[in-house]
Amino acid sequence: MLRATLLLVCLLAALPGWAQTALDPALLERVRVLAETAARVTAPPGTRVAVEIGALDARLRLAPCRQVQPYLPPGMAVWGKSRIGLRCTDGVARWNVTLPVRVAVLGRAVVAAGPLPAGVTLSQEHLALADIDIAAEPGAVFTDPAVLIGRTLARPLGAADAVRAPALKSRQWFAAGETVQVHVAGEGFAVASEARAMGAGVEGQDVKVRFESGRVTSGRAVGERRVELLL
Repeated sequence: MLRATLLLVCLLAALPGWAQTALDPALLERVRVLAETAARVTAPPGTRVAVEIGALDARLRLAPCRQVQPYLPPGMAVWGKSRIGLRCTDGVARWNVTLPVRVAVLGRAVVAAGPLPAGVTLSQEHLALADIDIAAEPGAVFTDPAVLIGRTLARPLGAADAVRAPALKSRQWFAAGETVQVHVAGEGFAVASEARAMGAGVEGQDVKVRFESGRVTSGRAVGERRVELLL
């Protein structure tokens, strides 16, 4: 649909009345508010959202429009480099284009105090706090250096780089054959029981466990000898 609309716009670009569209300040403000509101839904408390609005492709020639509606395209990221849709709902011809935006989420997070090689075990002197753009790269950040002490880096970091979850090696919470606490949670209830792990419990990964009754099920390794089942 979008491709067909752009093709129509290009074919009619030479007709009288068609010109490069200049976005008025009121529309740009609506775009900014839409992008900021969407980003704030998942932004951590205490952070600040800043939106930088780009420009439409200079080659576009759009028909005059009395009403332009900004919208967030389905599946579009709301952090970092993104796009806001613009569609004409009242004009000579209906068109639908996207406008580039960059959404920064600014907050305090743990960063590398200096260059750190892969494989290093993190200690207090390796870490510092700094104001960064959380949305600049994928991956969760940390606000408390203490939770990173003893963790191992899976890849190198440069000085002042944010320490993000993907940069850390996954922890092994227990080994195959160990007894684990299994927490089963459902709507309105929670039950804890013991079982034997049938494989290594790696952080965030599923593992099979066998109960004393012989029943085997899968859960997620979430802590030291702890498995969680969600029903």
